[in-house]
Amino acid sequence: MSEQSVAQSVAEYRIEDLAHRSGATVRTIRAYQDRGLLPKPERRGRANVYGSAHLARLRQIADLLDRGYTLASIKELLEAWDAGRGLGGVLGLVAEVQGPWTDEEAARISRAELDGKFGGKPDEAAVAEAVDLGVLERIPGRDDEFLVPSPQELAVAAELYAAGVPLPAISGHLRELRGQVEHIASRFLEFTTEHVFARYLGHRPPTDADAAEAASLVRRLRPLAQQTVDAELARAMRTFATRHLQQHLSPERLPPADTEPRSVTLPAGTIRSVHALVGEESAAAFITAATERELQARTLDSLMSINGDSRQVNQTS
Repeated sequence: MSEQSVAQSVAEYRIEDLAHRSGATVRTIRAYQDRGLLPKPERRGRANVYGSAHLARLRQIADLLDRGYTLASIKELLEAWDAGRGLGGVLGLVAEVQGPWTDEEAARISRAELDGKFGGKPDEAAVAEAVDLGVLERIPGRDDEFLVPSPQELAVAAELYAAGVPLPAISGHLRELRGQVEHIASRFLEFTTEHVFARYLGHRPPTDADAAEAASLVRRLRPLAQQTVDAELARAMRTFATRHLQQHLSPERLPPADTEPRSVTLPAGTIRSVHALVGEESAAAFITAATERELQARTLDSLMSINGDSRQVNQTS
């Protein structure tokens, strides 16, 4: 055993020293003890003495908190570990799930470059909206530069803007799209959990072997969600784009002509007058001709009225 290992095995700390080395506060250490997350210290006279095991446990708790675990779930994990079940597989599964789900790498962009992509004029409201959406991230101490988590997403926005889409419309579309994609991701996780991961995650926490197997499956299944969405999006775009194009290129279809005869009820006195004027056999033709002449007269009156209004406007302008 090396001198460093011996020193670590016999290291003793007061609570203030333990807090300093672990990065936790004295109050936090005592709270962990009360919740059973941290073993109680050794009592020597009137002083509490902590060892290297306490320091290692505090660092484990901090690491699990950083990974998104709650204190309740951390307690279950640590109790399982204390009972002889390792945490290596669980931590490997956590690392696999929290790892990158895309090969795309974040980039940086200067404020001048950003303005140049979107019209060349500063737009503080648009920048604030992009930061709120996570398309841009501010860099502490740098007002003239931003982190771009997804350069592809920013490039799409720039292309849409260049094509004439206003920035508010782009951000609104992204918010709508994000909600729909999050629903797809949630359904995919529910589906794979039910049919694949349920057998590995039935224990709380899972065994080391089950967690390691689940991590391996995450690596295999990770690209499937994107591949499925890509294929279905391509299919839907082809279907709807073709349909839209046909609608825009097809000549306008006029409504079918109404050639079916219809009955119209006229007062008996009107019918008698028509019969007396043109005879019973010509009554139908007479009524049809009179109706058509009235329609033509009203059309001519309407056109003359529009022309007269136009001349009046020209004279007064």
